[in-house]
Amino acid sequence: MSFKNKIELVNEARELLYKYLPVKDELKPKDRMTIPLQEMPSQDPIVRRSNLEEVALGYTEEQARLEAMRCLQCKNKPCIAGCPVAIDIPLFIQHIVNCDYQSAIDIIKKTNLLPSICGRVCPQEVQCQLPCTLGKSLKDVDKSVSIGRLERFVADWERNTGKVSIPEVKPETGKKVAIVGSGPAGLVVAADVRREGHDVTIFEAFHKLGGVTRYGIPEFRLPNYVIDQEIDTLQKMGVKIVTNYVVGRTRQLLDLMNKDGFSAIFIGTGAGLPMFMGIEGESLVGVFSANEYLTRANLMRAYERGVADTPIYKSKQVAVLGGGNVAMDAARMAVRLGAENVYVVYRRTEVEMPARKEEVAHAKEEGIEFHFLQNAKKIIGDETGKVKAMECLRYQLGEPDDSGRRRPVVIPNSEFIMEVDTIIVAIGNNSNPLISQTTPELKVNKWGNIIVDENQKTSIERIYAGGDIVLGAATVILAMGEGRRAAVSINELLKNEKE
Repeated sequence: MSFKNKIELVNEARELLYKYLPVKDELKPKDRMTIPLQEMPSQDPIVRRSNLEEVALGYTEEQARLEAMRCLQCKNKPCIAGCPVAIDIPLFIQHIVNCDYQSAIDIIKKTNLLPSICGRVCPQEVQCQLPCTLGKSLKDVDKSVSIGRLERFVADWERNTGKVSIPEVKPETGKKVAIVGSGPAGLVVAADVRREGHDVTIFEAFHKLGGVTRYGIPEFRLPNYVIDQEIDTLQKMGVKIVTNYVVGRTRQLLDLMNKDGFSAIFIGTGAGLPMFMGIEGESLVGVFSANEYLTRANLMRAYERGVADTPIYKSKQVAVLGGGNVAMDAARMAVRLGAENVYVVYRRTEVEMPARKEEVAHAKEEGIEFHFLQNAKKIIGDETGKVKAMECLRYQLGEPDDSGRRRPVVIPNSEFIMEVDTIIVAIGNNSNPLISQTTPELKVNKWGNIIVDENQKTSIERIYAGGDIVLGAATVILAMGEGRRAAVSINELLKNEKE
């Protein structure tokens, strides 16, 4: 797809809107299917390579209404079944068609208090947009109604017009609830439990709230001011925040109940322990986990050279190992930090890549090269202990594995050398073991994920968990879905107890 600037896209949308708007209430499904999908305006690829500003600029009003008119308003509403928090998607979309943006955002926020975040980073193409009738009718999920972009539109409208509503909080109950971790799951639990009038305190190990949305996702994809707005809403609801507080070190988990008087605890510490490949040379200078690389750049703002309190490695030739969204984020950040060439090395083909198609397309536009059916065998260092090259293997695809993707099989004697000075390993994360190691009563599985029941309750009474610490590395919206279930359980637990 050739790049179109915002003015071109707006003009195209305006012309089409004038065509369809007079008959919008009489449009039949076959007519709606003729409305073209609205492309998201974005920064020029050449310009954005050297800044941290948001790449996707968001729909204009004309585009949002036109895209909303594509919705077939199905009676069976399959999109809702694909949403982990069950937003009434057709209803909020119809409000956009009618320019009733306040009603649209109110519908969304009944079940999702983080619409600005979800509208930007959730993989709607494998969730709510996957079962979309329009996409199935056109035999292409990429042609489904752009639900995420519409969610972002009304969330941004609410913020830009200064109409952000603060959820109502019931009278104080005197019950205290501790939230350990401020990622998406923790923020949702904090909001839903606080609504019931309970005293809520979030304990965060870092100096900023947001969890993976803050340290793992670059500002060019999710600006910090968006995260700050969601947290500001929580504070206005009366949620207390304690930063630089490591539960398991600063305070033992059970002490929060036994000594500090909390009636219930939610653990949402995420999956922040990076995985490595276990190959020769991974201890060389110039090898990073994507977790460390992105945390330095995002949370600690290492890109502000000369000002930041943490350094960032100067790279010219960068290889990123992996094919998920984290790999895309790391590769695109490396470009913005001045790398001359960035290569994404992935042992399967593009079809099997778990990264969002939009992120892959943006990476390609920014000049990142993709090396498919290849992977690192060992890392080679120079006489000073720094990375100078990587020995790679070529692969071919075999039979499907447990994930349903075809298994990569090494081609014998296919070794070759790739000259690089930096390698970023982005092959996934495990759960941080700190809390489970310091709380032996807490049951975990063989991967270190906390075991919970259908209500998100752990093996310890009054302690609940959700998000990546339970699921492994998952999506923002799946973590939020677990947070909502946990909040329901906590609220039910405390509902009839005496103070």
